[in-house]
Amino acid sequence: MQLSLTVRGNGADVVSYLIAKNPNNPYERDEKGFKVRLVYPIFTKEEVQFLIYVKPDPIDLVRNSSDLFDITHYINDREFAVSSLFITTFRKALGTALNGKPDEEYLPWVDHAFDMELAFGPVSTDLRDQELADLFEPMGYKVEIERVESTIRKKSSARFVTISGRQSVQKALKHVSILIPVIDNYKHYFLDEREVEKLERYGEGWLETHPLKQIIVKRALRFNALISQSKYYEKKPYVRNQEESPKTRLNDLRYEAILNIIRTLPQRETVVDIGAGEGRLSVQLGFVEGVKEILSIEPSNKSRLKAIERFGQVIDKEGFVEPQSLAGSLFYFDSRLQNKDIIILCEVIEHIDENRLPKIVDTILGEYRPKTLIVTTPNQEYNVLYDMDEAMRHDDHRFEWTRAEFAQHVEAWTKRYPYKFSIQGIGEEHPTYGQPTQIAIFRREEI
Repeated sequence: MQLSLTVRGNGADVVSYLIAKNPNNPYERDEKGFKVRLVYPIFTKEEVQFLIYVKPDPIDLVRNSSDLFDITHYINDREFAVSSLFITTFRKALGTALNGKPDEEYLPWVDHAFDMELAFGPVSTDLRDQELADLFEPMGYKVEIERVESTIRKKSSARFVTISGRQSVQKALKHVSILIPVIDNYKHYFLDEREVEKLERYGEGWLETHPLKQIIVKRALRFNALISQSKYYEKKPYVRNQEESPKTRLNDLRYEAILNIIRTLPQRETVVDIGAGEGRLSVQLGFVEGVKEILSIEPSNKSRLKAIERFGQVIDKEGFVEPQSLAGSLFYFDSRLQNKDIIILCEVIEHIDENRLPKIVDTILGEYRPKTLIVTTPNQEYNVLYDMDEAMRHDDHRFEWTRAEFAQHVEAWTKRYPYKFSIQGIGEEHPTYGQPTQIAIFRREEI
């Protein structure tokens, strides 16, 4: 995780005094398991560039995590992505510049607007390229976004952001100090009232007029109790038109479609929900008449705990069959999943590298042998209606298929095993692009 700031023009060399870092003495610190370095790759009277680089100890990240028993910490991006982890050390190293308190003779330069270029990354975010640009352009920046080359995926999710324009060093550092955690949408520490004060201190002079102010405040403070304390937050009452009907979320439409299919199946006593997450679908399966056993399979311990809590909230309701929450993964054979009536993969396959799918399909259709397999995945063609300029609907998607591609894969899978299939759509239909979600139903033939 790194950030560089390049300043050009008369007085560029003053930057070293504004940030209180001597160009002849590389800055190196060890901050609570983080190695922090600041160097000057370029230092002349007309052009100065400083680079701050932070390398966390991956063992410390796991040791100090609340998710110590969650296997997903082995495959996360916290060691690399610029985030609140980076900004915490960044604020300590550049506190003089952020607070505008250099030596007295350099105070007139605090508000001086330089021609500058500030680059940081890699970023891990659910925001699209245009949404990233929308965060910085209101302050007068030109925004460039570069994707890291990937040998596995058509388009990498890792991005580096470069912003350029005329700005004072203090303001530029304040902007990224607030917006990098907003982009990452994650805080590694406990949030309290001090976070509100921090937002107001570093947001002063620009956040109050920012067109995305409400989004920034919500992603920065996260919790309603803190959001409501911010002077930047404006609670606007929403009055719905009497003729306007509430729109059903696509996720709910997926669940509804899956449940309706299951209700029509003659054999539905045993159901497996693989990649069950926090149990939102599994808990609804518990109310389907005729279902007697539900295995809710999820690798993340954190998600499983939330699922168990969700099941407990409705366990006393009439007719509810409590799902069994089990740790498991598609990458490992699990004899507990063999010969069940139904296996469900709801928005799961697109999170798996495409080259690993054939082996997983072989395991499910060839070894688990469910009577019915239900698979949902995004329809890539529909993305154009979301005004997306990226290939992927979600940052963690390894691929997204068109309707023709999905049909081609489904047909290939069934050629090797005694299954017939049908493909349907879920969600609002467009005459050209189809529906946002596609669903395949595989039914095992009697041999």
